[in-house]
Amino acid sequence: MLKYVGKRILTSIVTIWAVITIVFFLVRIMPGGPFEGEKITAEMKEVLNEKYGLDKPVGEQYVIYMKGLLKGDFGQSMKYKGRQVIDTIKNGFPKSAQVGAVAIVASVVIGILLGVVAALNADKWPDRICMIIATLGITIPSFVIGSLLIFIFTVKLRVLGATGLSKPSNYIMPVIALSGSSMAFITRLTRNKLIDVLKSDYIRTARAKGLSGGKVIFKHALRNSLIPVVTYLGPLTAGVLTGSFVVEKIFAIAGLGNEFTLTITNRDYTALLGVLAFYCTFIVICNLIVDLLYVVVDPRIKLEG
Repeated sequence: MLKYVGKRILTSIVTIWAVITIVFFLVRIMPGGPFEGEKITAEMKEVLNEKYGLDKPVGEQYVIYMKGLLKGDFGQSMKYKGRQVIDTIKNGFPKSAQVGAVAIVASVVIGILLGVVAALNADKWPDRICMIIATLGITIPSFVIGSLLIFIFTVKLRVLGATGLSKPSNYIMPVIALSGSSMAFITRLTRNKLIDVLKSDYIRTARAKGLSGGKVIFKHALRNSLIPVVTYLGPLTAGVLTGSFVVEKIFAIAGLGNEFTLTITNRDYTALLGVLAFYCTFIVICNLIVDLLYVVVDPRIKLEG
């Protein structure tokens, strides 16, 4: 177990380093720069390039940046004077996480519930209704769902606020838009896996022993059916908690996803790399936790180094 975790941590560190390195050099070979389009003189642009080290060779810039990153210094924004990148992450992540946490719970609870209902009523009308809901959730983009919700509940009915997170009711529409596709995917995963598990020999044996239907389904069948869902939880958690770019834009949520979009459009090198480093680290940690959860869901799975 310890050997496996050690190898995964080492692999994760290498992955984070590789992603940061690739993006570092990619953004610098792209046309333009953080100060292009600014209404400043050539002399002022040179001063800014010198201030942020952009006048140095790219290799030297990389070494300086990585040394700072190893010390926990994410650098200073090149577009917003005096703003530290770490402050951008601290301010944006909690807002994304608040909406994301509710969306994850909604996705998992509703997705598993619909999946179980569909599997226990395979090829019957409850199954068809659940699959219609799942198909709509997967096929309709989040920005369409978000825009439709705003039109109905804000513009027409005027019962929900469309921007910010000032009130609990403001979470409803962003959560629905953010959890639609993941809820639908979990529904399909649970349904398909549970149908296969219910056909297994050990389920027939459990029923032959006289175990109640609920005990067979929830203690034996459902537990083994959740392995694909647990696998999906890693990228789902990382993606949703760190913020959806589109959903945060539509509902004017000042989360990390919205900030990440601004760093790209502004070509804010240090902010872009800092947020990306946080994203990457968060994703690999979530995936590592998911791997360890396999043993909790199914003790038959052994983690080998």
